[in-house]
Amino acid sequence: MRLTVTTPLAIVIDTEDVAHLRAEDDTGLFGILPGHADFLTSLALSIASWRDERGVEHYLAVRGGMLEVRGGGHITIAAPEAVPGADLRRLERDVLADFRRRLDEEKAARTDAQRLYLAAIRQICRFLRPEREPILPAGFGAGTGDGIEAS
Repeated sequence: MRLTVTTPLAIVIDTEDVAHLRAEDDTGLFGILPGHADFLTSLALSIASWRDERGVEHYLAVRGGMLEVRGGGHITIAAPEAVPGADLRRLERDVLADFRRRLDEEKAARTDAQRLYLAAIRQICRFLRPEREPILPAGFGAGTGDGIEAS
């Protein structure tokens, strides 16, 4: 089988000697062998692994993404980030931990941005509320002789 792994910036892996592949989506681990039915799934932040035709195991840390099987012989993974490596423990310990940390930071940043957005909308709604007292510049109003009466 052919395996192609891409990120927005590069083709990370392009090999034709894949005997089988294991990956993980939200439902759990799954495997793909030659002749697999066409398939599309969203990958979890995880380690994908495959064995080449010589029996050598390869690993790839993915930060989510999409996996597609076409024609029973072509597997494509498109991920925001993908890091290949031969040392499974290092990938799990360092790369996945870094992916998780950055995912948490991005989630916190999105939450903060959403809070700021909602606070701005609340302020605009308060400002536009019709029952609100009109705001007059200093010096305007009763007794200034400008013709504007304070209410």
